[in-house]
Amino acid sequence: MTDTAPLPQWARALDTDACRPRGRLTPQAALGARTWFRVGGAAELLFQPASAEDLAQVMQCLPLEVPVLPLGACSNVIVRDGGIDGLVVRLARGFATLTREGDGLVAGAACLDMTVAEHAAEAGLAGLEFLAGIPGSIGGAVAMNAGAYGSDMAAVLDWVEVVTRDGRLLRLPAASLDFSYRHATLPPQSVVVRVRLAGLPASPAVIRQRIAEIRTAREAAQPVRARTGGSTFRNPDPDESGRKAWELIDAAGCRGLRLGGAQMSEKHCNFMLNTDNATAADLEGLGDAVRQRVHAHTGVTLRWEIRRIGRPAPATQGIPA
Repeated sequence: MTDTAPLPQWARALDTDACRPRGRLTPQAALGARTWFRVGGAAELLFQPASAEDLAQVMQCLPLEVPVLPLGACSNVIVRDGGIDGLVVRLARGFATLTREGDGLVAGAACLDMTVAEHAAEAGLAGLEFLAGIPGSIGGAVAMNAGAYGSDMAAVLDWVEVVTRDGRLLRLPAASLDFSYRHATLPPQSVVVRVRLAGLPASPAVIRQRIAEIRTAREAAQPVRARTGGSTFRNPDPDESGRKAWELIDAAGCRGLRLGGAQMSEKHCNFMLNTDNATAADLEGLGDAVRQRVHAHTGVTLRWEIRRIGRPAPATQGIPA
């Protein structure tokens, strides 16, 4: 299905009987409202596939020079104000199924992390409680090896199914992803569509109690009700610094730092907020200012955990206050 705006020239191959998708194609689709920060430009072409097979067909028909970018819940991204060129893939209802399989869960990539944690509790499968503390969807959690509260995806993933850029549907064992801190090696421009997560039998009541503890701790420490994107910067490697990212940010005097409508949270200073109609340039400019101040103060170069995607836009003029 195609919305009324014309397709980009490079996408005309998708408007043929051989390649026409069953999912929705939306040219110049606004992305800002879909992100947790509520900022950013448009996707040149947004595709919401009906199934993994539908996605694979489109990938096969799409010229290989056209970039493909998968987006999940958009909880840890800044979409730049200039928008995103090429095809943006957003998985929806057809990719949100959850089923028990022996000692694990098979989850579509669009399942929210919290939903997976709660489903695991109902199934009496422990080990997935940490997902209750991670905003976002399972596909994105695999791609960045998301982790919190003592565990991460590398510890629970059995396998992942992806659609590759040339349209193949592959099942990859977890061991092939070369997991490291906040990183997984997936085929370039591939899209995660389904995963299997391992659990351990346990009392549902005990699992629910752990989830409740994680939610309480997260709400007490993080600005969960604000327009934010989760942790802004990764914690440094131990050989770089013994302090966490928030401690370095605080020591450099960046708690509450502002630029335009963007602010480093007073509650948790490794969280960036859209407090007053910020632009993507405000947010990225503020993050770069924090990195500069932390490096000048401590010698440590913070690395972004939030992804900045799309065409660069000039930072808001001015000095953070």
